Amino acid sequence: MVEFVSVLLVVVITTMLLMVRVLYVISQSNKRIPNTSQKQLSTLIVLGSGGHTAEMINLLSVMHKDRFAPRFYIAAATDNMSLLKARVFEDTLDDKFVCSGLQLLYYPFYFLTEAKLWHKMVPTSLQGPKATEFLQTYRSREVGQSYITSVGTTLFALGHALWLMIKIRPRVILCNGPGTCVPICAIAFIFKVFGIRWSYNFYIESIARVKRLSLSGLLLYKLRVVDQLFVQWPQLQKQYPRAYYVGCLM
Repeated sequence: MVEFVSVLLVVVITTMLLMVRVLYVISQSNKRIPNTSQKQLSTLIVLGSGGHTAEMINLLSVMHKDRFAPRFYIAAATDNMSLLKARVFEDTLDDKFVCSGLQLLYYPFYFLTEAKLWHKMVPTSLQGPKATEFLQTYRSREVGQSYITSVGTTLFALGHALWLMIKIRPRVILCNGPGTCVPICAIAFIFKVFGIRWSYNFYIESIARVKRLSLSGLLLYKLRVVDQLFVQWPQLQKQYPRAYYVGCLM
């Protein structure tokens, strides 16, 4: 009886501490990234097929590449075009570009933007030999796949996403709609709860979502596993008050 009470007490205390930690992590979700201009932030970018990748690349085109490096692009194993577009985008970046007047930390919304006079040029050599990597992950469920068989593929996808997160250990995660971002954001949140790695997770809802969030966005919004969720239509922000309206990014 004494052993049972001891075990029960340990379980209760552990559960309470875990709940307190989860609430603390959620309470820190609106914090901005510290302005350490000389420090790079490893950035994980989750790409999706079709317009998702186009929107993401449009966002990345105004992001300070020396600040957010190294960059890791991830797309589904069945999506070859997204990684190809990301490679083309990286090839077009001017390695000598430095913003001499404005330091673009996260643009164009204020949680992802800070304009500041900056007189010191960040050398591109800070990027290192592996400034960019292109990786693939597995989908939890393919289009038309039965829900029964998707249980196994979901577990496999979660395991692979966990392996990628352990390998990359990003400080910043950017995603805008593909279902592959859900397990990655969930694992990132778990990492923060257990103190493994603190990351800043941003979800930008697609401009195609006018009245309702996508399934990925809705899951991340309800579970509160992302730091900020941005929408591009004012009616979406009214329907989901914890989201941030940033206007059309395209």
